[in-house]
Amino acid sequence: MTEQTAHMFLTGPKVIEKATGETVCPDRLGGASVQHQTSGNVHYTGKDEQDVLKAVRTLLTYIPTTKQPDMHTEVQKHDAVDPGKILPKDPSRTYDVKQVVTAIIDPGSFFETQPCLSKNIVTGFARLKGAPIGVVANQPKVLAGSLDLDAADKAARFIRFCDAFHIPILTLVDVPGFLPGEKAEHAGIIRHGAKLLYAYA
Repeated sequence: MTEQTAHMFLTGPKVIEKATGETVCPDRLGGASVQHQTSGNVHYTGKDEQDVLKAVRTLLTYIPTTKQPDMHTEVQKHDAVDPGKILPKDPSRTYDVKQVVTAIIDPGSFFETQPCLSKNIVTGFARLKGAPIGVVANQPKVLAGSLDLDAADKAARFIRFCDAFHIPILTLVDVPGFLPGEKAEHAGIIRHGAKLLYAYA
């Protein structure tokens, strides 16, 4: 979605004003930043159409055709970093799981999806020995990697997408559990958490 010119909503500002009396501008209602960072309806934003199309082209390189992908691919050699050296010795310290991901995958191949939404879970595409994979990883840097409603939904949606295209998933788990609280319980954390479990099933 282009950052300056695109908008997306079911009911526009004029309809809302007539129905509720609320005055809202198109950007605040359904601009690119709202759709990317708040609602999660958009996976990528760009400064212009060329930028967005470039991201789409990159995404398409990770998605195989409807037939099973050919796993005979070219492997780029690189000096591997032991992921264990990235993890802090003190279990109460946080770290950036993206560093662990990049230590495992082919260099320069990580293409993160929805990076501005639910930063406590990281999803994206990568290559492992040249083959496309999906990546799902809790992010200890944000909320200690705890799962909340939006994180569960984000991960479940990504897993279902990978499943539809037969893309194997690398899952990295370092999570204390679901984010607790009355608000989360009332919002249906059990139901949203079940979506994530079902996506993996």
